[in-house]
Amino acid sequence: MNPNTLRLRSPADVVCAIPYLVGFHPSDSVVVLACDGTAGACAVRLDLTAADELLEHVAGLIARRGPDGVILAGYGPPGRVTPMVERVRDRLHDQGVRVRDALRVEDGRFWSYLCTDTGCCPPEGTFVDVTASPVAAAAIAGGLVALPDRGELERMLAPAGGPAARAATVRAEQRLKGWAEFERGAERVAARMAREGVPLVRDVIDRACADGRMPGDEETAWLGLLLAGTRVRDEAWVRMTEPHLRTHMMLWRHVLTRVAEPYAAAPASLLSFAAWRAGEGALANIALDRALSADPAYSMALLLRELFLSGLPPSSVPLNLTPDDLDAPA
Repeated sequence: MNPNTLRLRSPADVVCAIPYLVGFHPSDSVVVLACDGTAGACAVRLDLTAADELLEHVAGLIARRGPDGVILAGYGPPGRVTPMVERVRDRLHDQGVRVRDALRVEDGRFWSYLCTDTGCCPPEGTFVDVTASPVAAAAIAGGLVALPDRGELERMLAPAGGPAARAATVRAEQRLKGWAEFERGAERVAARMAREGVPLVRDVIDRACADGRMPGDEETAWLGLLLAGTRVRDEAWVRMTEPHLRTHMMLWRHVLTRVAEPYAAAPASLLSFAAWRAGEGALANIALDRALSADPAYSMALLLRELFLSGLPPSSVPLNLTPDDLDAPA
């Protein structure tokens, strides 16, 4: 669900929407909500301790989106939030971006830095029940979730494989080792990985899209090893179609949390891309961190990092390749 499909008519609506737009209930943060503009709406979360260089980078990205204006929402006590809100507002002003409103949110209440009408914005703040609002209901109906905090997103991607998964990985490694001894040559091994891995990827994705079935321990371990082959990984990448993005997120999260760490870069990168295309920026970044932690030089993860830093909206980066293109002669 794209943020600009939520109708936000008041500061209370903004406060209710933000947890669903960033994927979790923020704390010790400032969220910049860019409204409309040529590239649509977007929400960017910054830590209260964010460096000036990052603020300038984010302000520049938002300015290039051409928003009609932005709304700032700082989460935490005034002594920590107010200076950060002022820093962000100044950087946006330098870029010619209009700040429509600036809010502070704490303990279920919000205050506006710009509204001086005590009838509208009382000194004790305005109470808002985020979970019971119509905006929250609309967000949930659109497939958005708001986890308790960012740490919960990280825990969702933490390794979850038990003894059965580890044993399956050992068997998969032994199987691949047998290939290497038989095929004798990296190119021949890679070709065999593609021959077996591409049909497996197609089958796993088709099953997931048809009825949500996830692969078991043996299949997941074997898939994790075969994804080390670029051709196999790219088959999964080009099959990410818009109607099934959330199924791809579910599938690659399932694989990521069950494979051994040396094989995590590929499923983490696939999850990151699917989440980004689905508008789940926080999940995309956390999955990207997992990929780079597993392999700091992993090519797909490095490409995604540059893509995310560019600030380009997902709609501007269509994935035009097809599986047939991958098999076409160079």
